[in-house]
Amino acid sequence: MANISGIVKSARKIMRQDTGTGSDELRILQLGWMLFLKIFSDKDKELELIQEGYISPIPEELHWGEWAGDDEGITGDKLLTFVDQKLFPVLSNINLAPGKNGTINKRALLVHEVFANNYNYMKSGIHLRQVINKLNEIDFNNSKDKHVFGQIYETFLSELQSAGTLGEFYTPRAITELLTELINPKPGEKVLDPACGTGGFLTCALEHLKAKAANVAEREAIGKNVTGWEYKPLPYLLGNTNLILHDINLPNIQYDDSLAKPLTEYRQKDRVDIILANPPFGGVVSNNNENNFPRTFRTKESADLFLILMIHLLKDGGRAAIVLPDGSLTGEGVKQRIRQKLLEDCNLHTIIRLPNSVFQPYASVATNLLFFTKGEPTENIWYWEHKLPENYKAYSKTKPIRLLEFDNVKKWWNSRVENEQAWQVDFETIRMNGYNLDIKNPHQPELEKQYSSAELLDLLHHSFAKGDALLAQLKKELG
Repeated sequence: MANISGIVKSARKIMRQDTGTGSDELRILQLGWMLFLKIFSDKDKELELIQEGYISPIPEELHWGEWAGDDEGITGDKLLTFVDQKLFPVLSNINLAPGKNGTINKRALLVHEVFANNYNYMKSGIHLRQVINKLNEIDFNNSKDKHVFGQIYETFLSELQSAGTLGEFYTPRAITELLTELINPKPGEKVLDPACGTGGFLTCALEHLKAKAANVAEREAIGKNVTGWEYKPLPYLLGNTNLILHDINLPNIQYDDSLAKPLTEYRQKDRVDIILANPPFGGVVSNNNENNFPRTFRTKESADLFLILMIHLLKDGGRAAIVLPDGSLTGEGVKQRIRQKLLEDCNLHTIIRLPNSVFQPYASVATNLLFFTKGEPTENIWYWEHKLPENYKAYSKTKPIRLLEFDNVKKWWNSRVENEQAWQVDFETIRMNGYNLDIKNPHQPELEKQYSSAELLDLLHHSFAKGDALLAQLKKELG
């Protein structure tokens, strides 16, 4: 078996020397399309051997093995010209005409969407050849190689959290595994992540369902029943590659903006049994997508619109486990109306409160894990406060959150009692408090707030302003 970790490190070291891939973000973009094409091409060659009548959508001369497979093959300017002027133009304009059965080849569509929205960033054909040769050392049709690379790919994706603007697309593995385990998808259930990013929730759901499949039919249905939506090119590319590495020949990820379709256009057939998601937060929706929602819930905040969308997409009895920021748990106006709808249409039975460093360095806001079932109103909400491990001041790149830290909440999940980390709040208390879900742990003493220098100056400014106003009022009354 190849030294997969060493190969990937060597490839990235070569890319650091290239003027076109001088940052982590650009190296991820470059490796993304190269890995996709090699893995996809290897899988197509396998399908041609084992699946009668299968024809790859990729022209023969553009298969990875034809132009990249020979370590002594084209290099330098000739290689750059081939990639920039033939490979990308042809694959981005691949034939999408419907076949005899009237349907478009979905694997052709996947290739088109990947190459129409990505680029070759490397400027040196010699460096590009060196990277290609490194990737050729990995055999993606070798189950051991593919399994090891799948583990390394997960680490590769985790680096998105600190790679420029890409952090929004990755949810820590501990979170995706916990939510999947607690929501417990069953064979035959339809699972959706409407903001799937690089496919973290999807791969966890796939592996969970594979372990539960009792026969070949159930196993074959898994790929069709686990669906994602993603509208940005890079995570779409990385997510599809991720699913292919998990033995899904045709990943069920739609290249689509989840908020672009009016809610009224969804029908019962579009609804799902389970939603697992970490919708983008802190963002503002574009293209006036808020107008696709009922007037009473219209807002520019993406996380709030996603919450309305997810409630709408669940079947009655459907279950959801999602990540939301503190900002979605409180606030008046439309935020309050959205929370009221959640509590009246769904049983929001559990909220796990996380420290504010789980998504650092991409985001430092405090986040929460919400679990709810559609079709019955909320009566009581259980809260669980997740604490930092002993001697941790915060999570970081070198000290990420780990699944084993959730052992206590998993033990508590099916036999709930109040303790120093768990408490319960009834619906009426929440309703009387304006549907505020930002409930602090009553078993913990209120910590004295530590203010930054900027916050202290701001407080001082307001204090002086208030004092000046009182003096002015006093002068007026005396004068």
